[in-house]
Amino acid sequence: MEMPLISVKNLKKYFNMSQSKEMIRAVDGISFDIYEGETFGLVGESGCGKSTTGKLILRLLNPTDGEVLLNGDNILKYNRKKFRKLRKDLQIVFQNSSSVLDPKMFAYDILVEPLILHKIVPRYELNEEVDRLLDMVGLPKSSKRKLPNEFSGGQKQRLIIARALATRPKFIICDEPVSSLDVSIQSQILNLLVKFQNEYSLTYLFIAHSLNVVRHISNRVGVMYLGKIVEIGSNKEIFKSPTHPYTKALISAFPNLEEKKFNEEKLILKGEVPSPINIPTGCSFHTRCPYSYGKCKKEEPELMEITKGHYVSCFLIEKNL
Repeated sequence: MEMPLISVKNLKKYFNMSQSKEMIRAVDGISFDIYEGETFGLVGESGCGKSTTGKLILRLLNPTDGEVLLNGDNILKYNRKKFRKLRKDLQIVFQNSSSVLDPKMFAYDILVEPLILHKIVPRYELNEEVDRLLDMVGLPKSSKRKLPNEFSGGQKQRLIIARALATRPKFIICDEPVSSLDVSIQSQILNLLVKFQNEYSLTYLFIAHSLNVVRHISNRVGVMYLGKIVEIGSNKEIFKSPTHPYTKALISAFPNLEEKKFNEEKLILKGEVPSPINIPTGCSFHTRCPYSYGKCKKEEPELMEITKGHYVSCFLIEKNL
């Protein structure tokens, strides 16, 4: 069996509330694999823990527990020096340009910084390499003399992608990379990411709340709810044969994603997402699930493989067997 490039095992991140003993369980024991050359989509409502997961994988946040394996090696155990050498292989494309682009730095300096830090090319080749990166993402060479506020939203995102590609990484986390852009620009950026994946054998974790975007770019998809993964499957399984009630509800909310068999029975979620400080006992989704029964309120379902590669965390599977 092929070894995953990235393997996340029982990953947790709990935040302490100030002046309180209560904990925010942002990521609560999730596991999934990402294989070389694929795009793994991670979807769910705002606040479900998607972006926190991405930051934990790159150690931008320290996990409470769990493992992140790169080619079978737990990188969370690396000391700072060893992990710094690894950073050039693991990059991130953020949603918010202010997280990446220093408003006082010219585009040239933004791109040169990782090139120098990771010694990607000799110093005498820096200018040529910056020109190459700009050309790759469809920006003119004259852009290197511009400040971030002189770029449009789409151009800023291209610059952020160029910075991520500068270190010639193996794995890139795309954290809501197109959510702030209009639809026409979204398509351009997504096509650019697909192009680079094909050319450079890149592997992506693509984090988004838009199912349209995830369906377009992902090979496999994980669905998150309140810090847990409730379903994992291929693109086709998730969008044509969703099994978990939460996944069905997400797809019902997007009319252009609906398959015929869901037209007669739309699954509309009621109520608000519970607080991550006070997560319901048992299945955390039972307070909003129209199919919940006694067991759902008392016991927490495990992520079970129902067909090869298709995992679901729901007692309905067991009940219907």
